[in-house]
Amino acid sequence: MKYGLLFAFFPALLGAATSCENLTSLPLPHVIISLATPVEVGAFPAPPGRGRGAAVYKTLPAFCRIAATLKPSTDSDIRIEIWMPAAGWNGKLQSVGNGAWAGTISYPAMATALAAGYAAASTDTGHAGNNPDFIPDHPEKVIDFAYRSVHEMTVAAKAIVAAYYNKGPQYSYWNGCSTGGRQALAEAQRFPNDYDGIVAGAPANYVTRLQGSQVWTAAVTHQNDAGYIPPTKYAAIHKAALDQCDALDGVKDGVIEDPTRCTFDPKVLECKGEDGPSCLTAPQVEVARRIYAGPTSRSGQNIFPGLEPGSEMGWATLSGPKPMDLAVDTYKYLVFRDPKWNYLTFNPDADLARADETTSALMNSVNPNLQPLFAHGGKLLHYHGWADPGVPPGNSVNYYKSVLEAMGGKEKVENSYRLFMVPGMGHCGGGDGASTFDMVSALDQWVVQGKAPEQINASKVVNGAVVRTRPLCPYPQVATYKGSGSTDDAANFSCRVNRHVE
Repeated sequence: MKYGLLFAFFPALLGAATSCENLTSLPLPHVIISLATPVEVGAFPAPPGRGRGAAVYKTLPAFCRIAATLKPSTDSDIRIEIWMPAAGWNGKLQSVGNGAWAGTISYPAMATALAAGYAAASTDTGHAGNNPDFIPDHPEKVIDFAYRSVHEMTVAAKAIVAAYYNKGPQYSYWNGCSTGGRQALAEAQRFPNDYDGIVAGAPANYVTRLQGSQVWTAAVTHQNDAGYIPPTKYAAIHKAALDQCDALDGVKDGVIEDPTRCTFDPKVLECKGEDGPSCLTAPQVEVARRIYAGPTSRSGQNIFPGLEPGSEMGWATLSGPKPMDLAVDTYKYLVFRDPKWNYLTFNPDADLARADETTSALMNSVNPNLQPLFAHGGKLLHYHGWADPGVPPGNSVNYYKSVLEAMGGKEKVENSYRLFMVPGMGHCGGGDGASTFDMVSALDQWVVQGKAPEQINASKVVNGAVVRTRPLCPYPQVATYKGSGSTDDAANFSCRVNRHVE
């Protein structure tokens, strides 16, 4: 990244490196640095409520901790933190994303970045608490949450890093999943010069359609008691889907490698007699079919992808006893501006169109023109679990295809943007598949060495032990068994094009 403009505004940054404590006096527009303190090895106090994750803080190296408040508007109150290694800095910045409504600093992700040698940055996106309470009567805070907070944090972080080390980061990366994936694509589209490389995981980037689809799923689940599928039946549906589609890739391993090849119809589970835990009633079959299909318009056109076969164990996310709060709250507070709005009244045709005309559309990050990012050598590494039960994975495939169409095809895009679909993985992790992998290292190699990832190694970890490894392949390639050797060893698989999705 170039820092000429930054240093032109802040010539003091060109002088000697600044001690951690003296960073409180750094002159930055609408930035108030409230904390600048050295933290000794393992001395960072674990944030409350982090459980077993607290152990990671005990092994952190010494670092300079900066906390600041950003006020780009009269109603902005964006909290950020910047952590900078006291020694062993790798010369790079890694900013990390949030989940759901955010409202907190992402300390665990910052700790992971710091431990890897990065200066780390995170923001609460401009409000406190993972809830929508900030929305009513605060349009500027909605803008902060939608996209402004991340950009402002990025600008401030680069300036603070430059002052501390007497040089800015040589490379800057974004790493986020879910809301953090939406933030990733917002940066790529709105502020393409902020980052040299971006990791976008399971991005919730088409907010009006995604949250509408999530509300719709809850509505069709609960429109009548007869159609509701209790969580005790999820295992039976999951097993039936695997029985039909697991072996389509030539390997029976409890994972559907490519759900788009699976034509599973839950009618195979329809009860032959009385209702029971291993069968579905006729109304439940219809609800299951609709969950897989996704919402359609009055004319029968698909509006948004449904969930994929293999996702059934997570169906409580959208089809459990109560709807997803995030989705319902989006429509209550941003679309209808009525806290008493009833999700059971959701109308896909009218309500999705209404959403596109409200401030909720500020969060949509669906612009397929990534040329400004690619023009300066920026890289986008995008991933999504095929078994995601919250953000339908077809959304990522649709966005990827839209970029290819807008920018002239795969050959024009593959040196800058690649999508990796993860078989059997749930939302940002977990699930039946190999869901432990290092996207940031793959991105770093791509940016620094120009080596695009042809595959990314992934592991399935059970009780701390690796029980399987598999290659993740750039879409539309899939991991294909070579025909000999253990099917739990990635070395016995290669990435090949799946003709079914070309």
